[in-house]
Amino acid sequence: MKVVSFGPMTNFTPMPKEKLDQLLRDLETKRPKGRAIAAFDADGTLWDTDLGEQFFQYKIDNKLVPLPENAFEHYEWLKKNKGNPVAYLWLAQVCEGVPLTKVREWAEAAVAKTPPPIYEEQKIILKKLKELEVEIFVVTASIKWAVEPGALRLGLTHDQVMGIETETVDGVVTAKQKGLITYREGKATALLERTGGVAPYFASGNTEGDKWLLECATDLRFVISSGPPGGTNYDTEHVMLALAKERGWYSHRYL
Repeated sequence: MKVVSFGPMTNFTPMPKEKLDQLLRDLETKRPKGRAIAAFDADGTLWDTDLGEQFFQYKIDNKLVPLPENAFEHYEWLKKNKGNPVAYLWLAQVCEGVPLTKVREWAEAAVAKTPPPIYEEQKIILKKLKELEVEIFVVTASIKWAVEPGALRLGLTHDQVMGIETETVDGVVTAKQKGLITYREGKATALLERTGGVAPYFASGNTEGDKWLLECATDLRFVISSGPPGGTNYDTEHVMLALAKERGWYSHRYL
């Protein structure tokens, strides 16, 4: 069985205070009049872990749902041979037949067991956005139910999390896809559908899969990077750091 680490991968080097202070000032001065939207990716952007895969490992470890032998290897096989959207949706489909309330109980237990290392800068940014009465959405390619407990720890609600999920019937999870696959272009499309076409004025992400979400923002973007050399996200995060430098976006690399 694949061994997956969900703890901090790096020592967190704080964002320079002057840069963070400038970002906070920009959040205030560039806030549009009337309705204002902000959007964040989740895993690798709000916290230094992957709550979607962490929840999957929790289900494997506790034998909560029927799964193929070597379940994590099967998930990786799906990503390689069928594509990430198919693999990500499958992580929701394995909960077919389980009441959604029970799935959410499991997700909370998984996060309680291994709390996500939340970036302090994002806590400060979220606090500022709430003070400015900005509508905040978390848009993730992970399973919505897996990310919800992390969002709750940041003072957000289930409704503010947009992620991959399946339909429920009478409160029970089915295998039928619900809504768009919030991956790559789907992140921006799903967010704009949710907001009635109102684009975010601020967006934050860490990998190339978040590029469309950041590009749909009207004013401010913030790229985070913490993947260690040789890690899954190291190369894709550095592509985004280079893009941020080229376009004058805010960015920070945890060294």
